Amino acid sequence: MRALAAVAIALLVAGCAARRPAPVVERMPPAAVPPVVEVPAPQPPAEQPVATHTVRRGETLVGIALQYGLDYRELAAWNGITNPNVISPGQVLVLSGTAANAAASPASPAAPPGAPIATPLVMPGPPIEARPLANTPVLKVEPRGQKVPFSEKALAQMSVPDTAAPPLSPEPPVIASPPPPGEQQRPPAPETEDIDWIWPVKGKVIAPFTEASKGMDIAGRKGASVLAAADGRVVYAGAGLRGYGKLVIIKHNNTWLSAYAHNDNILVKEQQDVRKGQKIAEMGATDADQVKLHFEVRRQGKPVDPAKVLPAM
Repeated sequence: MRALAAVAIALLVAGCAARRPAPVVERMPPAAVPPVVEVPAPQPPAEQPVATHTVRRGETLVGIALQYGLDYRELAAWNGITNPNVISPGQVLVLSGTAANAAASPASPAAPPGAPIATPLVMPGPPIEARPLANTPVLKVEPRGQKVPFSEKALAQMSVPDTAAPPLSPEPPVIASPPPPGEQQRPPAPETEDIDWIWPVKGKVIAPFTEASKGMDIAGRKGASVLAAADGRVVYAGAGLRGYGKLVIIKHNNTWLSAYAHNDNILVKEQQDVRKGQKIAEMGATDADQVKLHFEVRRQGKPVDPAKVLPAM
Protein backbone atom coordinates (compact mmCIF):
# COMPACT_ATOMS: atom_id res chain seq x y z
CA MET A 1 0.00 0.00 0.00
CA ARG A 2 2.78 2.40 0.82
CA ALA A 3 4.35 1.67 -2.57
CA LEU A 4 1.11 2.45 -4.40
CA ALA A 5 0.65 5.71 -2.47
CA ALA A 6 4.17 6.78 -3.34
CA VAL A 7 3.56 6.06 -7.04
CA ALA A 8 0.33 8.06 -7.00
CA ILE A 9 2.02 11.03 -5.38
CA ALA A 10 4.87 10.89 -7.92
CA LEU A 11 2.40 10.87 -10.86
CA LEU A 12 0.50 13.84 -9.40
CA VAL A 13 3.68 15.90 -8.98
CA ALA A 14 4.78 15.08 -12.53
CA GLY A 15 1.42 16.21 -13.97
CA CYS A 16 1.56 19.54 -12.15
CA ALA A 17 5.09 20.21 -13.38
CA ALA A 18 4.12 19.55 -17.05
CA ARG A 19 1.12 21.95 -17.03
CA ARG A 20 1.91 25.25 -18.85
CA PRO A 21 0.78 28.60 -17.44
CA ALA A 22 -2.05 30.39 -19.24
CA PRO A 23 -0.84 33.13 -21.68
CA VAL A 24 -1.15 36.75 -20.49
CA VAL A 25 -2.35 39.29 -23.12
CA GLU A 26 -1.97 43.02 -22.47
CA ARG A 27 -4.97 45.00 -23.65
CA MET A 28 -4.60 48.75 -24.24
CA PRO A 29 -7.61 50.95 -23.49
CA PRO A 30 -9.25 52.33 -26.63
CA ALA A 31 -7.98 55.76 -27.75
CA ALA A 32 -10.20 58.63 -26.77
CA VAL A 33 -12.07 60.03 -29.78
CA PRO A 34 -12.52 63.82 -29.68
CA PRO A 35 -16.15 64.83 -29.64
CA VAL A 36 -17.64 66.17 -32.85
CA VAL A 37 -18.49 69.84 -32.42
CA GLU A 38 -21.17 71.19 -34.69
CA VAL A 39 -20.25 74.67 -35.90
CA PRO A 40 -23.26 76.79 -36.83
CA ALA A 41 -23.28 78.23 -40.32
CA PRO A 42 -22.08 81.86 -40.40
CA GLN A 43 -24.85 84.37 -40.61
CA PRO A 44 -24.63 87.02 -43.36
CA PRO A 45 -23.88 90.53 -42.04
CA ALA A 46 -26.87 92.72 -41.51
CA GLU A 47 -27.42 95.12 -44.38
CA GLN A 48 -26.87 98.74 -43.48
CA PRO A 49 -29.53 101.17 -44.66
CA VAL A 50 -28.40 103.17 -47.68
CA ALA A 51 -29.06 106.92 -47.55
CA THR A 52 -30.87 107.97 -50.72
CA HIS A 53 -32.86 110.90 -52.06
CA THR A 54 -35.72 110.68 -54.55
CA VAL A 55 -35.67 113.59 -56.95
CA ARG A 56 -38.81 115.73 -56.90
CA ARG A 57 -40.07 117.97 -59.67
CA GLY A 58 -38.19 121.26 -59.81
CA GLU A 59 -35.16 120.05 -57.85
CA THR A 60 -31.62 120.45 -59.13
CA LEU A 61 -28.49 118.48 -58.34
CA VAL A 62 -26.91 121.58 -56.82
CA GLY A 63 -29.90 122.12 -54.53
CA ILE A 64 -29.92 118.48 -53.43
CA ALA A 65 -26.19 118.61 -52.71
CA LEU A 66 -26.66 121.78 -50.65
CA GLN A 67 -29.52 120.13 -48.77
CA TYR A 68 -27.24 117.30 -47.61
CA GLY A 69 -24.01 119.29 -47.28
CA LEU A 70 -22.35 117.64 -50.28
CA ASP A 71 -20.34 118.67 -53.30
CA TYR A 72 -22.61 118.33 -56.32
CA ARG A 73 -19.68 117.02 -58.38
CA GLU A 74 -19.17 114.12 -55.98
CA LEU A 75 -22.92 113.48 -55.90
CA ALA A 76 -22.95 113.29 -59.68
CA ALA A 77 -19.97 110.91 -59.73
CA TRP A 78 -21.51 108.59 -57.13
CA ASN A 79 -24.65 108.25 -59.25
CA GLY A 80 -23.02 108.06 -62.67
CA ILE A 81 -24.49 111.40 -63.78
CA THR A 82 -22.48 112.85 -66.66
CA ASN A 83 -24.53 116.05 -66.99
CA PRO A 84 -25.26 117.59 -63.57
CA ASN A 85 -27.97 119.77 -65.16
CA VAL A 86 -30.06 116.75 -66.17
CA ILE A 87 -31.87 114.77 -63.49
CA SER A 88 -35.39 113.34 -63.61
CA PRO A 89 -38.25 113.35 -61.08
CA GLY A 90 -38.42 110.00 -59.34
CA GLN A 91 -34.70 109.33 -59.83
CA VAL A 92 -33.13 107.81 -56.71
CA LEU A 93 -29.73 109.21 -55.76
CA VAL A 94 -27.32 107.60 -53.30
CA LEU A 95 -25.80 110.14 -50.92
CA SER A 96 -22.39 108.62 -50.24
CA GLY A 97 -19.56 107.08 -52.18
CA THR A 98 -19.58 103.99 -49.92
CA ALA A 99 -23.21 103.27 -50.75
CA ALA A 100 -22.51 103.75 -54.45
CA ASN A 101 -19.61 101.27 -54.36
CA ALA A 102 -21.71 98.74 -52.45
CA ALA A 103 -24.51 99.02 -55.01
CA ALA A 104 -22.09 98.64 -57.93
CA SER A 105 -20.15 95.62 -56.63
CA PRO A 106 -21.92 92.20 -56.69
CA ALA A 107 -22.34 90.43 -53.39
CA SER A 108 -20.32 87.29 -52.70
CA PRO A 109 -22.32 84.08 -53.38
CA ALA A 110 -23.59 82.52 -50.19
CA ALA A 111 -22.94 78.87 -49.40
CA PRO A 112 -25.93 76.57 -50.10
CA PRO A 113 -27.88 75.37 -47.07
CA GLY A 114 -26.46 72.23 -45.50
CA ALA A 115 -23.08 72.57 -47.21
CA PRO A 116 -20.18 71.17 -45.13
CA ILE A 117 -18.03 73.75 -43.42
CA ALA A 118 -14.33 73.01 -43.06
CA THR A 119 -13.24 73.82 -39.53
CA PRO A 120 -9.94 73.00 -37.81
CA LEU A 121 -10.00 70.08 -35.39
CA VAL A 122 -9.55 71.30 -31.85
CA MET A 123 -8.07 68.73 -29.48
CA PRO A 124 -8.96 69.04 -25.79
CA GLY A 125 -6.35 69.95 -23.25
CA PRO A 126 -3.90 72.84 -22.80
CA PRO A 127 -1.45 73.66 -25.61
CA ILE A 128 1.96 72.00 -25.36
CA GLU A 129 4.87 74.38 -25.55
CA ALA A 130 7.98 72.96 -27.21
CA ARG A 131 11.12 73.58 -25.16
CA PRO A 132 14.68 72.44 -25.86
CA LEU A 133 16.13 69.78 -23.61
CA ALA A 134 18.71 70.79 -21.05
CA ASN A 135 22.37 70.76 -22.20
CA THR A 136 21.31 70.54 -25.85
CA PRO A 137 23.78 72.39 -28.09
CA VAL A 138 22.34 75.24 -30.13
CA LEU A 139 22.79 74.37 -33.79
CA LYS A 140 23.39 77.21 -36.21
CA VAL A 141 21.14 76.93 -39.24
CA GLU A 142 23.08 77.63 -42.39
CA PRO A 143 21.46 79.78 -45.08
CA ARG A 144 19.50 78.05 -47.84
CA GLY A 145 19.35 74.75 -45.90
CA GLN A 146 23.04 73.85 -46.38
CA LYS A 147 23.85 70.29 -45.24
CA VAL A 148 27.24 69.16 -43.90
CA PRO A 149 28.41 65.67 -42.88
CA PHE A 150 28.16 64.96 -39.18
CA SER A 151 31.40 65.24 -37.25
CA GLU A 152 32.54 66.54 -33.90
CA LYS A 153 34.28 69.46 -35.66
CA ALA A 154 31.17 70.41 -37.60
CA LEU A 155 29.07 70.22 -34.45
CA ALA A 156 31.53 72.46 -32.60
CA GLN A 157 31.46 75.04 -35.42
CA MET A 158 27.68 75.03 -35.53
CA SER A 159 27.49 75.54 -31.77
CA VAL A 160 29.36 78.86 -31.85
CA PRO A 161 26.88 81.68 -31.09
CA ASP A 162 26.34 84.44 -33.66
CA THR A 163 28.02 87.75 -33.06
CA ALA A 164 25.83 90.78 -32.69
CA ALA A 165 25.16 92.58 -35.96
CA PRO A 166 26.28 96.20 -36.10
CA PRO A 167 23.45 98.72 -35.68
CA LEU A 168 22.05 100.19 -38.84
CA SER A 169 22.85 103.78 -39.52
CA PRO A 170 19.82 106.05 -39.13
CA GLU A 171 18.11 107.13 -42.32
CA PRO A 172 18.52 110.78 -43.23
CA PRO A 173 15.45 112.93 -42.55
CA VAL A 174 13.13 113.50 -45.48
CA ILE A 175 12.84 117.19 -46.26
CA ALA A 176 9.71 118.18 -48.14
CA SER A 177 10.53 120.20 -51.22
CA PRO A 178 8.70 123.50 -51.68
CA PRO A 179 5.92 123.66 -54.26
CA PRO A 180 6.94 124.75 -57.77
CA PRO A 181 6.81 128.48 -58.47
CA GLY A 182 3.37 129.67 -59.43
CA GLU A 183 1.57 126.63 -57.96
CA GLN A 184 -0.95 127.53 -55.30
CA GLN A 185 -0.51 125.65 -52.05
CA ARG A 186 -3.77 124.17 -50.82
CA PRO A 187 -4.78 125.55 -47.43
CA PRO A 188 -5.55 122.93 -44.80
CA ALA A 189 -9.27 122.51 -44.18
CA PRO A 190 -10.21 122.27 -40.51
CA GLU A 191 -11.81 118.98 -39.52
CA THR A 192 -13.03 119.99 -36.09
CA GLU A 193 -16.22 121.60 -34.93
CA ASP A 194 -14.34 124.80 -34.02
CA ILE A 195 -14.13 126.97 -37.14
CA ASP A 196 -12.94 130.54 -36.90
CA TRP A 197 -15.89 132.29 -38.57
CA ILE A 198 -16.07 135.93 -39.64
CA TRP A 199 -18.92 138.00 -41.04
CA PRO A 200 -19.01 137.80 -44.85
CA VAL A 201 -20.12 141.46 -45.23
CA LYS A 202 -20.55 144.52 -43.05
CA GLY A 203 -24.17 145.52 -42.86
CA LYS A 204 -27.46 145.38 -41.03
CA VAL A 205 -29.31 142.08 -40.67
CA ILE A 206 -32.66 142.79 -42.32
CA ALA A 207 -34.02 139.24 -42.09
CA PRO A 208 -32.88 136.88 -39.30
CA PHE A 209 -32.65 133.13 -39.64
CA THR A 210 -35.85 131.09 -39.88
CA GLU A 211 -36.51 127.46 -40.71
CA ALA A 212 -38.15 128.61 -43.93
CA SER A 213 -35.42 130.99 -45.12
CA LYS A 214 -32.56 128.70 -43.97
CA GLY A 215 -30.30 131.73 -43.53
CA MET A 216 -30.08 135.45 -42.82
CA ASP A 217 -30.26 138.48 -45.13
CA ILE A 218 -27.68 141.26 -44.71
CA ALA A 219 -28.20 144.63 -46.37
CA GLY A 220 -25.44 146.45 -48.25
CA ARG A 221 -24.56 148.40 -51.35
CA LYS A 222 -24.10 147.01 -54.82
CA GLY A 223 -20.51 146.04 -55.52
CA ALA A 224 -19.50 145.73 -51.84
CA SER A 225 -17.04 142.96 -51.08
CA VAL A 226 -18.36 139.54 -50.08
CA LEU A 227 -15.74 137.64 -48.06
CA ALA A 228 -15.24 133.95 -47.36
CA ALA A 229 -16.45 133.35 -43.81
CA ALA A 230 -13.76 130.68 -43.20
CA ASP A 231 -11.09 128.68 -45.00
CA GLY A 232 -12.38 126.14 -47.47
CA ARG A 233 -12.93 125.15 -51.08
CA VAL A 234 -15.48 126.49 -53.56
CA VAL A 235 -17.78 123.63 -54.52
CA TYR A 236 -20.24 125.72 -56.53
CA ALA A 237 -20.13 129.06 -58.32
CA GLY A 238 -23.03 129.87 -60.64
CA ALA A 239 -26.70 130.72 -61.02
CA GLY A 240 -28.23 127.28 -61.37
CA LEU A 241 -30.23 127.24 -58.13
CA ARG A 242 -33.59 128.99 -58.37
CA GLY A 243 -34.16 131.74 -55.80
CA TYR A 244 -30.47 132.23 -54.99
CA GLY A 245 -29.31 134.25 -57.98
CA LYS A 246 -25.57 134.19 -58.48
CA LEU A 247 -24.46 131.81 -55.74
CA VAL A 248 -21.17 130.72 -54.17
CA ILE A 249 -20.97 127.64 -51.92
CA ILE A 250 -17.84 126.92 -49.87
CA LYS A 251 -17.13 123.57 -48.22
CA HIS A 252 -15.06 124.09 -45.09
CA ASN A 253 -14.71 120.41 -44.11
CA ASN A 254 -16.82 117.28 -44.11
CA THR A 255 -19.24 118.93 -41.68
CA TRP A 256 -19.65 122.58 -42.57
CA LEU A 257 -20.79 124.53 -45.65
CA SER A 258 -21.52 128.20 -46.19
CA ALA A 259 -23.57 129.77 -49.01
CA TYR A 260 -23.51 133.33 -50.39
CA ALA A 261 -26.46 134.30 -52.61
CA HIS A 262 -27.78 137.22 -54.77
CA ASN A 263 -24.28 138.34 -55.80
CA ASP A 264 -23.78 140.77 -58.67
CA ASN A 265 -20.41 139.33 -59.66
CA ILE A 266 -18.62 136.07 -58.71
CA LEU A 267 -14.84 136.27 -58.40
CA VAL A 268 -13.93 132.63 -57.69
CA LYS A 269 -14.17 129.35 -59.57
CA GLU A 270 -15.27 125.89 -58.54
CA GLN A 271 -12.63 123.70 -56.85
CA GLN A 272 -10.66 126.83 -55.90
CA ASP A 273 -9.23 126.97 -52.37
CA VAL A 274 -9.98 130.18 -50.49
CA ARG A 275 -8.84 131.73 -47.25
CA LYS A 276 -10.93 133.29 -44.53
CA GLY A 277 -11.53 136.94 -45.43
CA GLN A 278 -10.74 136.46 -49.12
CA LYS A 279 -13.00 138.39 -51.50
CA ILE A 280 -15.14 135.87 -53.38
CA ALA A 281 -17.94 138.03 -54.86
CA GLU A 282 -19.55 141.46 -55.03
CA MET A 283 -22.95 142.19 -53.54
CA GLY A 284 -25.93 142.48 -55.83
CA ALA A 285 -29.63 141.83 -56.26
CA THR A 286 -29.76 138.85 -58.65
CA ASP A 287 -33.03 136.98 -58.11
CA ALA A 288 -33.85 139.34 -55.20
CA ASP A 289 -35.97 142.43 -54.55
CA GLN A 290 -33.04 144.54 -53.29
CA VAL A 291 -29.28 144.52 -52.86
CA LYS A 292 -28.48 142.08 -50.08
CA LEU A 293 -26.49 139.02 -49.21
CA HIS A 294 -28.40 135.89 -48.29
CA PHE A 295 -25.96 133.97 -46.07
CA GLU A 296 -26.43 130.36 -44.99
CA VAL A 297 -24.40 128.09 -42.70
CA ARG A 298 -25.08 124.36 -42.86
CA ARG A 299 -23.88 121.57 -40.64
CA GLN A 300 -24.02 118.22 -42.48
CA GLY A 301 -26.58 119.82 -44.75
CA LYS A 302 -28.86 121.03 -41.96
CA PRO A 303 -29.30 124.84 -41.81
CA VAL A 304 -27.83 126.48 -38.71
CA ASP A 305 -28.54 130.01 -37.52
CA PRO A 306 -25.45 131.99 -38.63
CA ALA A 307 -25.82 134.27 -35.60
CA LYS A 308 -24.91 131.27 -33.39
CA VAL A 309 -21.53 130.73 -35.06
CA LEU A 310 -20.52 134.24 -36.16
CA PRO A 311 -18.67 136.50 -33.70
CA ALA A 312 -20.48 139.43 -32.11
CA MET A 313 -20.46 142.52 -34.30
